[in-house]
Amino acid sequence: MPFWMDFQEYLEEFYARYNVELIRAPEGFFYLRPRSTTLIPRSVLSELDMMVGKILCYLYLSPERLANEGIFTQQELYDELLTLADEAKLLKLVNNRSTGSDVDRQKLQEKVRSSLNRLRRLGMVWFMGHDSSKFRITESVFRFGADVRAGDDPREAQRRLIRDGEAMPIENHLQLNDETEENQPDSGEEE
Repeated sequence: MPFWMDFQEYLEEFYARYNVELIRAPEGFFYLRPRSTTLIPRSVLSELDMMVGKILCYLYLSPERLANEGIFTQQELYDELLTLADEAKLLKLVNNRSTGSDVDRQKLQEKVRSSLNRLRRLGMVWFMGHDSSKFRITESVFRFGADVRAGDDPREAQRRLIRDGEAMPIENHLQLNDETEENQPDSGEEE
């Protein structure tokens, strides 16, 4: 992180050429906020991706992190998701007509795995070698916890996020669009 802080002014100038702002969050991590005229493509996370990100943030702060030396498994992530979120609503994300069958649960687990892969590509988790079932969570997951800080009014925070271009209003029900991203090649393995 010292590299970023030492060269923050130069990096801000560099990214400004692409109509992107380099933002330093109060939690200490950096992220890019695209402007409407940005030259860098944006990606929009699905509702499930955002939920998985929030669960990762929760796990990062959990005492289990210290006990497991910061290493988690996909099964632990899935179990925590089911503990903290309503399973029926999660299954509806996969299939509106979900009956709660084993096939629906398996499909949900696949979608959670896809979300974890997407967040890995964004640098929020690191897989342990070639084993994609174990991973470490990086500090950048705090991006999911930064939207509403203690004492903030949730509606005002949502309006602020939309106004700042960090979130977008949802007109219709979100549909997961994993098929297109799952077929894109990843950029190498990370440790």
